[in-house]
Amino acid sequence: MEITERSLLTLIHGMGFGALYLLACSGAIVELYRRYSPGSIRHIEAQDEKFLGVYLVVMSVLAWITVLTGTYLIYPWYRAVPPPGTTDLAGFPQRLLLASPATLAWHSIGMEWKEHVAWLVPISITMAAAVFIRHGRNLTRHPQLRNAVLCFVLVSFVAAGIAGFFGAMLSKYAPVQGGQTIQLIHGEKR
Repeated sequence: MEITERSLLTLIHGMGFGALYLLACSGAIVELYRRYSPGSIRHIEAQDEKFLGVYLVVMSVLAWITVLTGTYLIYPWYRAVPPPGTTDLAGFPQRLLLASPATLAWHSIGMEWKEHVAWLVPISITMAAAVFIRHGRNLTRHPQLRNAVLCFVLVSFVAAGIAGFFGAMLSKYAPVQGGQTIQLIHGEKR
């Protein structure tokens, strides 16, 4: 069993950082709503508030790591330009998708989303974390601010989910490959 360095880094970017972010985001939505909704009767302890603030900051860091690795590490490999006369486009994902009308939309819609709209993920979760840290338990008394924090976390979750979907589909039709081959398990010789 083997994998290339680029495939491994793409896997870490999407299934590691991206999937972990989606899981953390769903937890943040539930906790923010449960603790700060208008009908919440639970008293918010300072320790709970601090934990949720740290949780949102860690989520922000995770979102930034995901987007930055995708933009500055994976994306240049995706956009690699083949030398003139190249007929096998397997090592050039963008050109492979653009070469067929059946896969053209995966680039024009999917990668455009990942290039531009996915940046909403770290921006919106960072805003939510900053407002939460600044206002904390006062969110129960300021419904517009509370709703804004929840909306920005939800926007972040939806944008990350769609980016993850497109990333999985792009990897299916035109995976980023190349680099050294890493042997994970040596099989038996037949």
